Amino acid sequence: QLQLVESGGGLVQPGGSLRLSCAASGFNKERLAIGWFRQAPGKEREAVSCITWNAGRTFYAESVKGRFTISRDNAKNTVDLQMNSLQPEDTADYYCAADVNMVFGECVLVRAAYEDWGQGTQVTVSS
Repeated sequence: QLQLVESGGGLVQPGGSLRLSCAASGFNKERLAIGWFRQAPGKEREAVSCITWNAGRTFYAESVKGRFTISRDNAKNTVDLQMNSLQPEDTADYYCAADVNMVFGECVLVRAAYEDWGQGTQVTVSS
């Protein structure tokens, strides 16, 4: 059974950086993609970034391009999200999720494609 555990959230000042990590276990790497999503208070959960496990292809939401970087570590079975130049609007609960039936070798920034979810980690950007 696939399990996902996020870590690395916290409080950071505007302009600062945080690195989130998603530890994955119990999965088959074939056709696997991992996505990062976030949900701010009172808002819908939105996609941030995703990565295909085998090929390492990445995709980003426009709102985080150039600031966030997603990466995966095959040896540790983790997917990290490096977040730089954080702004108050980045404040949210961040979740990693797994798409175990990825098609065409590409991950998608669509919530409905992801079947398994972690519990989330809170990120607060405030001075």
